[in-house]
Amino acid sequence: MFDWLTNFWLWLTQNWLHVVIPLVVFLATYVVGLWVRRVVYRAFGRWAVVAKWEGRQVIIQTTRAPFLHWFLILSAFMAIEVSKLDFSSKALAGKILASLLTISLTWVVATLCASILKLYIGKMKRLQPSEPLIVNVIRITIAVVGALILLDIWGVPTTPIILVLAAGILIAALAFRDVIANLFSGFQLAQGEQVRVGDFVKLESGESGYVTDVTWRNTQIRSLEGNLILVPNSRLLQGTIINYGRPLKKASEPFHFYARLHLKELTGLKARNLSELVNLLREVPDSVIYYHTHHFLEEHHYLTPEPASDFALWVSDELGDEVLGEKLASIDTFDFPTIGALRTRIEGVIRDYLSKNPDGRTAREGAEFHFVKSISFVLPTPYTANDLREFVEVLRQISLDSLSYHIFEARLRLKKGVNDFSTWIEECVGDKDLADRLAYLDPYNYTLESLRSTIIQLIEKRIK
Repeated sequence: MFDWLTNFWLWLTQNWLHVVIPLVVFLATYVVGLWVRRVVYRAFGRWAVVAKWEGRQVIIQTTRAPFLHWFLILSAFMAIEVSKLDFSSKALAGKILASLLTISLTWVVATLCASILKLYIGKMKRLQPSEPLIVNVIRITIAVVGALILLDIWGVPTTPIILVLAAGILIAALAFRDVIANLFSGFQLAQGEQVRVGDFVKLESGESGYVTDVTWRNTQIRSLEGNLILVPNSRLLQGTIINYGRPLKKASEPFHFYARLHLKELTGLKARNLSELVNLLREVPDSVIYYHTHHFLEEHHYLTPEPASDFALWVSDELGDEVLGEKLASIDTFDFPTIGALRTRIEGVIRDYLSKNPDGRTAREGAEFHFVKSISFVLPTPYTANDLREFVEVLRQISLDSLSYHIFEARLRLKKGVNDFSTWIEECVGDKDLADRLAYLDPYNYTLESLRSTIIQLIEKRIK
């Protein structure tokens, strides 16, 4: 034991510079590392405070301890380089230190990326379900890169491994190209906030509704009929989409759309002249008067000029009495809030004419006026509207029968001289000005399609 100490002391006295110099380099490098860490953290802290970046604590907590480890490794490397060790020993020590540094850096980068991703994804509700997938993909990618660097440090050929990985990535990309495209598209949608949950959108296909969720694969849209539409994110970005933004003021009660269908039923009653016509007019039910006036106009809405009623047409064409026919045609059906009032007006015009022209004409055989009764069926539709934007979109889709029910039938049903649309807009939406504009529209001055377009234009002008 004493001999060993003696020999060591003799060696140290002869080679003390070979020990002191590497030790001084090691300590000097480590001290510089401490100073550099202090300067870097101070500068980073000031920048983070000015920029109000929330990731400041994540960076500091993740790198504080590893920063010292990296300078320990660097100090050891510098000390070995200035030492008198042989080349092979230095090379081996360098590989070991480089491996330790690579492992430490790989772990820190993976942890840092995962923490920052979680910080930002936590603010994006749409990407939260995809958080584990995104974080794990990043971690695996960084780990693979770190492993390749380690293999390269120890001289293991990495080209075959890289080729195998590239082939695997290419195969996976081809197999999951749609999934990958949807994933990146979903991230782009979330980052750019082009489409947000709650927005009302209209797709290129014509479908429309409210965005209920944006996942990493698709965007979910709830249509006005209540159906769930799933649109792949890539298709959503590539196609044309109209985003109307957030909902408008919600109505106190939703508007439910209905449709009305008619069946014709012969009453067996017929008139050959004006006297028989006016006498039967007093007896027939309201459904008969409705059929020969309102329903007649609805059936001939596409004609210009639009005929007034079956009565006016029959008097002019079959009886050849154009004077009375013109008087009946001048009766504005839209002016009468009830069928009874309309009946009284028609009957009064004919009786007044007969009092001045008692010798009325008789229709030829087979051309008598046949009284027809209208039997109506009101059916619910799947459409409802909670605001004016929904209302417009539904209005584009409903049938003409539904439009007729809410415009023509409503005037007689409500007995207020208004329609269902104007009533709902005034009472439930609270827009009296728009309600009045719709109420004052004379539907008999339009075809049903032009009436639909006019109402849509009035509402769209209001909500823009």
